[in-house]
Amino acid sequence: MIKEVLIDLSGTLHIENQAIPGAIEALKRLLQNDLRVKFVTNTTKESKRILHDRLISLGFEVQKKDILSSLGACRQLIEKNKFKPMLMVAPEALEDFEGLGCPENETPDAVVIGLAPTEFHYERLNEAFRHLQNGAKLIAIHAGKYYKTSDGMSLGPGCFVKGLEYSAQCSAILVGKPNKLFFQSALSTAISPSEAVMIGDDVTDDIKGAMDAGLLGYLVKTGKYREGDEQKICPKPTAVFPSFVEAVDSIIYSITK
Repeated sequence: MIKEVLIDLSGTLHIENQAIPGAIEALKRLLQNDLRVKFVTNTTKESKRILHDRLISLGFEVQKKDILSSLGACRQLIEKNKFKPMLMVAPEALEDFEGLGCPENETPDAVVIGLAPTEFHYERLNEAFRHLQNGAKLIAIHAGKYYKTSDGMSLGPGCFVKGLEYSAQCSAILVGKPNKLFFQSALSTAISPSEAVMIGDDVTDDIKGAMDAGLLGYLVKTGKYREGDEQKICPKPTAVFPSFVEAVDSIIYSITK
């Protein structure tokens, strides 16, 4: 019996400022049932506040407290370890790291990378590389390969994370999806992984990550999905649906039949 539903955002509910057809109404139907619903996202190019405002403006009934972002998980990691990080994140995401940047007169002991197109140029990457060579930790908020935008697929931060790992001969600490602990920490108290399902468009980060953590994995063919993605992981996704709409229909049917 499914008791909790974790939902990816970009590519699953919306693509930039366009809702996936039928997704707004499908989410309303899901919320009307006796299920716990949370939104689990690797989005790092905008803060949680901006992301929530975007979802509300599109018509989604989403509570800010129910959004679990890799930005928030990264902040917790920084605070726990008392890191003084060099922050390679988008300007729109900086508010989620307020008070945590390395002071100008000190040397960073960590390099934090999110999806930050304005940061991915030689001088900035070289600065990060030198800090890593001097012993700083490399923290990847996530390492996505690509994501869907309104004008097509775009590079994610993964290739820049891998490049720094290669050149500095280090291994990144991965914070967000597909980190098993990220999924497990998203579950409500008293909910076991086998009683939860993750719905997402990324077969690796969303689906394999969730299934490795013991959850069901529902892959949707929107967003970054490419034909044949369901064949790229083993075991295969628990189920594959044309979109979030059909995934919700299946969940509601399973708990009401």
